[in-house]
Amino acid sequence: MTAKKSIGIVGARGHTGTELIRLVAGHPGLELAFVSSRELDGQRVAEHNDAYRGELRYASLDPAAVAAAGADVVVLALPNGKAAPYVAAIDAARPDTLVVDLSADHRFDPAWYYGLPEITRGGYDGRKRISNPGCYATAMQLAIWPMLEYLAGPPQCFGVSGYSGAGTTPSDKNDVELLRDNLMPYSLADHMHEREVSAQLRVPVEFMPHVAPHFRGITLTANLWLTEPVKADWVRARYEQRYAREPLVDVVEQAPWVSRIAGRHGVEIGGFTVAPGGKRLVLVATLDNLLKGAATQAMQNINLALGFDELTSIPVKE
Repeated sequence: MTAKKSIGIVGARGHTGTELIRLVAGHPGLELAFVSSRELDGQRVAEHNDAYRGELRYASLDPAAVAAAGADVVVLALPNGKAAPYVAAIDAARPDTLVVDLSADHRFDPAWYYGLPEITRGGYDGRKRISNPGCYATAMQLAIWPMLEYLAGPPQCFGVSGYSGAGTTPSDKNDVELLRDNLMPYSLADHMHEREVSAQLRVPVEFMPHVAPHFRGITLTANLWLTEPVKADWVRARYEQRYAREPLVDVVEQAPWVSRIAGRHGVEIGGFTVAPGGKRLVLVATLDNLLKGAATQAMQNINLALGFDELTSIPVKE
């Protein structure tokens, strides 16, 4: 029997870290080497995650300790701007470690593989440094990509996310009382994910994000102006053909609901609507920001890099 690969998670207290522990616990080829969390230092992982059955405890590990732990894979589930010391320590001590960064810190670095498998897996060349796409950026790219060659101008994307997307550090965007009966706009121009998608698709994208009172899930409505008139049936068939071999992308007829994607590992794209004249297309994509928007996609990338089936431990249908 082949020995399991060891994996460590830095920033394991957060929502995404919790989901990643759940996926690792169900993976036949991976085992947790460490889970680093300053706030939960010393507490048993099993007390905080019902999917994990072992005796491992959270530990507060600095970059040198993370590198010294010698895990085959290290996932950095940290806020933006915090990855650099960990990457530097791993580069110096164990450069062959597979590092997956869930923050935005390396999404614009050409030395890192940008891992949105449905679009970029053909470009994976064995690199040990993988940048996980943003949650909104995943929804936007999967919504726009099949029509990329027909765009007449910048896609306009209106996004609404559950407040788990704001992380666990207290802020207005995850304050349940402030969000009650509310929709909170923020970063309405030049958002990080706007720049990310524009760079990856090589077209300017306009993105307007909002936070809603629900906990998890993203609704992304994309407005696309096209160079030639189209019909809705043709558009839907094009999306179905493009994603026919992608088990985590479902093309549906009606506009998908965020309440139906929460807790699921894939994406739904639908509601294809063509305005009179045929050159304006509107469609909707939904995904769970903690799963396909983060942890599930990280597991796809880890599986790809380690030679496992890409969907190992990822439930395709629930």
